[in-house]
Amino acid sequence: MAHAPISAPHQSLDALEARIRYDLTCLNLPPANWVKPRKGPQGEPLHDVVIMGGGMCGLVATFALRNAGIRNLRVLDRSPEGFEGPWLTYARMETLRSPKTLPGPALGMGCLTFRAWFEAQHGTAEWEALDKIPRPMWMDYLRWYRKVLAIDVENGIEIRQVAPAGDLLRLDLAGAADGSILTRRLIMATGRDGTGGPNIPAFADGIARSAWAHSADEIDFAALRGKRVVVVGIGASAVDNAAEALEHGAAEVRHLIRRAEMPTINKMMGIGSPGFTHGFPTLDDAWRWRFMHYSFVTQTPSPRGSTLRVSRHPNAYFHFGAGVQAARMEGDEVVLSTPKGELRTDFVILGTGFRIEPAARPELGEAGRMVRMWRDVYTPPSGLEHPELGNFPYVSGDFAFQERVPGTAPWLSKVHCFNYGATLSMGKVSGDIPGISEGASWLAGSIAAGFYREDTEHHWQELVDYQTPELLGDEWRVSPFPGERVAAE
Repeated sequence: MAHAPISAPHQSLDALEARIRYDLTCLNLPPANWVKPRKGPQGEPLHDVVIMGGGMCGLVATFALRNAGIRNLRVLDRSPEGFEGPWLTYARMETLRSPKTLPGPALGMGCLTFRAWFEAQHGTAEWEALDKIPRPMWMDYLRWYRKVLAIDVENGIEIRQVAPAGDLLRLDLAGAADGSILTRRLIMATGRDGTGGPNIPAFADGIARSAWAHSADEIDFAALRGKRVVVVGIGASAVDNAAEALEHGAAEVRHLIRRAEMPTINKMMGIGSPGFTHGFPTLDDAWRWRFMHYSFVTQTPSPRGSTLRVSRHPNAYFHFGAGVQAARMEGDEVVLSTPKGELRTDFVILGTGFRIEPAARPELGEAGRMVRMWRDVYTPPSGLEHPELGNFPYVSGDFAFQERVPGTAPWLSKVHCFNYGATLSMGKVSGDIPGISEGASWLAGSIAAGFYREDTEHHWQELVDYQTPELLGDEWRVSPFPGERVAAE
């Protein structure tokens, strides 16, 4: 039986923000800080948690930690305020792929959802008419989320290096705050490229640097007017960049695609459920590998709207079975070799995604090579090999890195990989909108449990020392037992 849409009464944004504050008060959130205060070895300040990244992952992780009673933390982001994450930088889609109804980083609070924020400003009728969330509007929502929750993101600060300092971590900073700080835990809430970097195919070595860009680069699309452009790949980022080039007046845009045909089915969307979210991390290695291997080889298609955004241009071309094998320069022209022959162009955009490679993260330094990877612990059966999957870090249930060889870098267990790199171990709960609240809750709960274990003696002593009585002695009187003779006073 069909039900009519449920609508909330129209309210202003001020009223919604007042509701959020009221709901948090009703939930007794955030609770008081319970973590034992500490100082560094030389008496310097010591943070319980530092969060690297103030985008969606960093914001919801901060909210979850505060709700777990962990208040001594800092959030650092190298980007200017309001430009954290990819939404206003290298993300170039018109709308989000995710359905508008997903709760996202709301952490179980309806009044913190995108829907509540949107309806408070535009009303229910406009919500019902909205198809997909416009990308810039999602960033506006995240800016509001940060403001209404009073999350203090320190912008313009980059973590250059992480190193052990006894049982702590020392972070070297650059930018708006120079020097170093100490922390007990570091959360790398660094998004899609957070455990590696852009995937640059080897053939790019044959192209002048001025004649190519990765889809994550800042690209001067206006300079491509009248130019021939090749986009390598057919994933969402490749398609979005092709559309940008076409809309800026490129003479032609040709997709060069290794696959023989267009992927059309988003397999992971078809099995999304609370069961998958909570059950995936509990599966054995063979099943987790099998699920993710299937997702990788079938490939997630670009959204329908994004693909139509390209194909409506008569000067857009899709060439299947035409993966780039080699590249060279002839004067100002780029010559690309493919199984179907050579193709000449003026500019190449690599829509080739990101690679997972902890050793490439400058913050980890040499310790990046000591991170335990899936290839170190699991050998897939014949037919399920996949080098890219093997490069994913094999993280613990608290998203923490593990050391490849015991004893070589035990401090890695204090660095939590709350980004795309945790996908094979934990599922899609550390970067994608659908499961981000669940992932943040697990992360915060695990860190809280770890702090409690580390300070067990302190908490035991608190129990022993607690002397505040609930009864004052005037609430009862001693009664004689039947037959007992009570001495006269």
